[in-house]
Amino acid sequence: MDLKALFSTKLSEVLKGSLTTKEIYSLIETPKNDEHGDLAFPCFQLAKIQKISPIEIAKQLASQINDSVFSKIDAVGPYVNIFFSKKELGKAIINPILHQDQNYGSSEIGKEKTVVLDLSSPNIAKPFSMGHLRSTVIGNAIANLAKKCGYRAVKINHIGDWGTQFGKLIVAYHRWGNEEAVAANPIGELFHLYVRFHQEAEKNPYLEDEGRAAFKKLENGDSEYLKLWESFRNESLRAFKSIYDLLSIEFDSFQGEAFYNDKMDEIVQMLKEQNLLELSEGAEVVRLDEQQIPPCLIKKSDGATLYATRDLAAALFRQREYKFDEALYIVGQEQTIHFQQVKGVLKKLGYVWAEQMEHIPFGLILQHGKKMSTRKGRVILLEDVLNEAIKLAKKNIVEKNPGIHNPDEVANAVGVGAVIFHDLKNDRMNNIEFSLRDMLTFEGETGPYVQYTNARAHSILRKYKGTDICFEGLDDDESWDVLKLLNEFPRIIERSYKQYAPSILAKYLIHVSQAFNKYYGKIRILAEDEHLQSRASIVKAVTIVLTEGLQLLGMKAPKEM
Repeated sequence: MDLKALFSTKLSEVLKGSLTTKEIYSLIETPKNDEHGDLAFPCFQLAKIQKISPIEIAKQLASQINDSVFSKIDAVGPYVNIFFSKKELGKAIINPILHQDQNYGSSEIGKEKTVVLDLSSPNIAKPFSMGHLRSTVIGNAIANLAKKCGYRAVKINHIGDWGTQFGKLIVAYHRWGNEEAVAANPIGELFHLYVRFHQEAEKNPYLEDEGRAAFKKLENGDSEYLKLWESFRNESLRAFKSIYDLLSIEFDSFQGEAFYNDKMDEIVQMLKEQNLLELSEGAEVVRLDEQQIPPCLIKKSDGATLYATRDLAAALFRQREYKFDEALYIVGQEQTIHFQQVKGVLKKLGYVWAEQMEHIPFGLILQHGKKMSTRKGRVILLEDVLNEAIKLAKKNIVEKNPGIHNPDEVANAVGVGAVIFHDLKNDRMNNIEFSLRDMLTFEGETGPYVQYTNARAHSILRKYKGTDICFEGLDDDESWDVLKLLNEFPRIIERSYKQYAPSILAKYLIHVSQAFNKYYGKIRILAEDEHLQSRASIVKAVTIVLTEGLQLLGMKAPKEM
């Protein structure tokens, strides 16, 4: 139930056309202090229309609104403040939650629509670092939100398995590699070779030319180079799978950059036919001056392709394959110009659907205030972080609950969830300082705090001796604070998806947890009286919302901690 919509409808009936219901809705505010009401309507806009004091208008409106859904209506200065009838509206809020259970909050705004999400996309032959966490968990959460809103969501892991870096890696392997060492520790050894290449290239710049020449040879189909590249790719995908398994994330496609090697000629040919390609210092580019964007480089002077060439081919393939209504690229903010160029080129080619392509940027995870860098070897490995988080979570859980039945399963859920939530609770455009200690605390605005609140609610339900859960109405402020928040869940989900902001949902789950813990601290929930079933129904509704909210963020919701 949308309480703002309910209030705006009642106001509209009284105002009789002075403002539209939509205009009224947009003006309604939520007072900062609960003592001032559940909602407030400022009368300044009406004062301009009616040429009457807003204070006088507030008094008139307060006297004219009369409905059983309101327990109190006050004119406070230029505002009309209303208090809802807790008992009556409580039933209208709780019953749909209990009835719909995990379907609560679902919508059909994306019905019969497809959204394609490009996320995670680590580079093969490099370790999966904390630097790739954000694209992975933000993208996964947005995909979950899209499904909740009725979309068909297609998750594509556009693996970085092509490009000049592989020419560099082949050069490094031939110069310093050891076949046995690579076989024993593929990712670690290949990463070591990649770092060494850049260290040596600082002293001997000609190595960069050698790397570019090796990639051109790979692009031209050299059998030895292709065999090496395939082994690098296969070993990397095996290593990545173990991390995705820890995160409980699956993909619909692992089509990486190399998949589009035979699809780029079509794009280049189109650009030629429409006279969009120009030579610039030997390279072929598409100028985007009219869009105030730098030229998009399509082919280097040596004929080698680039990220943009492959992304253009990928966009065309995905539209043909999935007929998407939205295509989201969850990629760091440093790629903003790149995606503007790709979108700009597609628009020049006449593809109207390019308007549905959206870059979803995000900030960095920092280590001691600095950006992580694979070239310089300055990385924190995600698998190490997840395993350490699980280990620390198990220690905390066993200390708090020595008799817990499944400590390893719960530790996995809490440790991994802590890492995910620490990322998602932050606005995606903010940089985040890496801190395992901050992630794992059971207090404050953390994943374990929300999970623990949910487990506490489940514990209360296990102690509840009644056979039925039914809400018959409560009149206390503490339960009403919880109910109002639970009522917002469907709108929180829609806002989170429309703004591509999982942080909205994460912060909401913190607020629900705080409100419930306050309720738990002040009210004897299991007291044997006539309101026991109503209180138990609130606890049940809290578990439904917290469980579903956590799962939408890509986290597990253990019932015991």
